[in-house]
Amino acid sequence: MGSFHCVGMCGPIAFMLPVERNNPIKKNIQIAAYHIGRLSAYSLMGAAFGLIGKNFYIFGWQQQLSITIGVLMIAITLIPHKTLNKYNLSKPMYRFVANVKSSMGAALKKKTADTFFTIGFLNGFLPCGLVYMAIFGSIVSNGIAQSAIYMALFGLGTVPLMTTAIYLGKFLNNTIKQRIRRTVPVFVIIIGVLFILRGLGLGIPYISPAPIVEMISNNIDCH
Repeated sequence: MGSFHCVGMCGPIAFMLPVERNNPIKKNIQIAAYHIGRLSAYSLMGAAFGLIGKNFYIFGWQQQLSITIGVLMIAITLIPHKTLNKYNLSKPMYRFVANVKSSMGAALKKKTADTFFTIGFLNGFLPCGLVYMAIFGSIVSNGIAQSAIYMALFGLGTVPLMTTAIYLGKFLNNTIKQRIRRTVPVFVIIIGVLFILRGLGLGIPYISPAPIVEMISNNIDCH
């Protein structure tokens, strides 16, 4: 699901990559460097937000946090954009995003060894609803390393289709892009519901496992 959204949103960046068209080996190395840059950015964000989640885990608030994040994901998806824009919630990010885009534009004009890694790394920090969703998931992970790996795997899932986009060009028309964008909110709501179920600890394997304290207490034999 994330791959299709990435092609629709970040596809233009992939299409503009200054890859070496006449040298397949060099082209593959450049594309790999671009993806490594994206995954590095995602992993760094995962580690940073995993540190926040670890503090919640230490204090035993992780279940409540999971429920809260699930509710927020659903609420943000259902609330009209016009209502959210009234409060200018994203205004503090405008300058940061502008700087990222400016740096990316400068990198796209180069063909140095680090160009593709830099473009991919900056690409990872551009605003994206699915990246936010993945970050929410990293917060409710159990530690910094797990959060970083979680975000890296999220990025890894987008690699096949993004690579195909680089090779084949603009193979998605506007109608298909619009349909994909309409399915993304549904996907986010489903994930939000799963976060809520996870936080409730209903004892459903994989979906809503019982709290760790409860599982330990159930396995204690008193003599």
